[in-house]
Amino acid sequence: MGFKTKQIHAGVTPDPVTGSILTPIYQTTTYVQDSVDEYLAKGYSYSRSANPTVRALENKLTALEGAADTTCFGTGMAAINAVFMAFLNAGDHCIISDVVYGGTYRLATKIYSRFGVEFSFVDTSDAENVRKALRDNTRLILTETPANPTLKLTDIAAVSAIAREANVPHAVDNTFLTPYYQRPLDLGADMSIHSTTKYFDGHNATVGGAVMAATAELDAKLRFVLNATGSIMSPQVAWLTLQGIKTLSVRVDGQSANAQQIAEFLQEHPMVERVCYPGLASFPQHQLAKSQASGFGAMLWFEVKGGLAAGKKLMDTVELFSLAENLGSIESLITHPVTMTHADVEPAERARIGLSDSLVRVSVGLEDVEDLIAALDKALNAL
Repeated sequence: MGFKTKQIHAGVTPDPVTGSILTPIYQTTTYVQDSVDEYLAKGYSYSRSANPTVRALENKLTALEGAADTTCFGTGMAAINAVFMAFLNAGDHCIISDVVYGGTYRLATKIYSRFGVEFSFVDTSDAENVRKALRDNTRLILTETPANPTLKLTDIAAVSAIAREANVPHAVDNTFLTPYYQRPLDLGADMSIHSTTKYFDGHNATVGGAVMAATAELDAKLRFVLNATGSIMSPQVAWLTLQGIKTLSVRVDGQSANAQQIAEFLQEHPMVERVCYPGLASFPQHQLAKSQASGFGAMLWFEVKGGLAAGKKLMDTVELFSLAENLGSIESLITHPVTMTHADVEPAERARIGLSDSLVRVSVGLEDVEDLIAALDKALNAL
């Protein structure tokens, strides 16, 4: 089946009791067993460990990403945490892209570092930097591409090859592009991580996370953590995400087309100092963006003339774009990463990775692009 067919039909079947075309919400904690000897014959005992609605979503995501299996978690950060817990012990070393979501940075530096786990934040846009950062105790490589918020790219195939040589699992945060545009496992990665809150949901309705594993062995390690920590996704969230996924390709295509037009508009506006979008020929890694993904996505950022004060004024006054931390929804959102998504990243580290105080991040939605451009033009001209 093609991707668009899979996003509708994979992993789900009509309810055998009623014929319902939608997977039921199994809102239960407990599953009655037929006998002691047949314990877990139906696969479920307690919803901390597994739930039929969540399992349907896992099966769909497995098909979309081309994985061996998928484990779904309560949030995207719970998914990242599970990867850390499954593969890192005290005294181990982990390589992470130098530009990552602020929550990932916070989890690594403020939580796991307390327990003796070492982290190197590496410019993974050059795969050789990953090779140079490897240590005898390196046990995990985590890359985020495109990275939040600067959109720096990592060559997934190149880093995966280095990881295989070192016998170290490579996990890729694929949230920004989804498996519709980018398939890390096909490029050699071992795990693909998603905040399902973003494009899979697409409607600002849920928070969730998922890790798609290339092998059953990797998935078993993640599922053990899920059960041990009780971090499973809820059935209601899984059900809503199942519905959102059905329109994933249509939404992402429309949002990305809007983003391309907005980026081209911003590039020509006299009040814009700089605009960054992988679909622009001026994007430093434009060729890599074209070669390892089938689309450029709906995330962009820009800086306005006048610096931080002008950027704040624009974000506080622009119409149609909601000032909010989320991304990937059908509503267009605008964010100030230094204040919001990356507030826990130290100023020196932000400066090192190119995250300026005046950077304005935009998650482009599905509104009429003419209206979005008009709103930005009005706000920019008022600066």
